[in-house]
Amino acid sequence: MTLHIKPRNGLQVRTPAGHHLRAEGEQVPHNSYWLRRLKAGDVVLVENPTEQQGAKAK
Repeated sequence: MTLHIKPRNGLQVRTPAGHHLRAEGEQVPHNSYWLRRLKAGDVVLVENPTEQQGAKAK
């Protein structure tokens, strides 16, 4: 299972691999690391990533 998340505005969030999460968001594993980031408010869940990507393409 995965989550589509993006950093909260103005934050740069590191992934466990050491790179920064992209501002437009990424698919990440549904694990304790990302659940802690969500609970802390460092990242936000993107509800409908396919709709947002479609809107960007227009």
